[in-house]
Amino acid sequence: MKPFLTLLTLLWLGVLVPAQAAGKWVDTPYVPARVVFEFYLDNPIKINSALYWVRSLMNPLLDAPYNYSPEDLKIVVVIHGTEIVTVAKKNEAKYQEAVDRMRYYADLGVSFRVCNLAAEDYGYSLQDFQDFIEVVPNGITELAHWQQQGFALIVPQVLDKTIDIESIR
Repeated sequence: MKPFLTLLTLLWLGVLVPAQAAGKWVDTPYVPARVVFEFYLDNPIKINSALYWVRSLMNPLLDAPYNYSPEDLKIVVVIHGTEIVTVAKKNEAKYQEAVDRMRYYADLGVSFRVCNLAAEDYGYSLQDFQDFIEVVPNGITELAHWQQQGFALIVPQVLDKTIDIESIR
């Protein structure tokens, strides 16, 4: 009798749950972002990947169905790791893609802030940085400040890719 009940239960579940069930789209009611990004990277080349996190936040909010304007978003990027070299004017040619993307985001209202303590560690002064860079006294204090103002903290995780998508798909 027990195997018959198990079979009957499975058949009953099969009627209620389609065999080809699929995911469901949800339009989360997002509000304009108030976010501070912490860039503290172990390799300056990783800034390109970290900048995709900024894009991934902004693009859905600027597009339908939300259609916020860039002015609606409040986004701050605090730079205090090795990526600081990417915003030094003398390194512009080496990091041109990243500089161009940061300048584009800065033109949309994203604030790029460099930690002065880190700048001093690298031997940089205010005049060494791109014109869209704001130098602040301290990166950690800056992060705390924005969080105290209600900004969400996002710390991009930029890992070295060791497996290609096709082999794990």
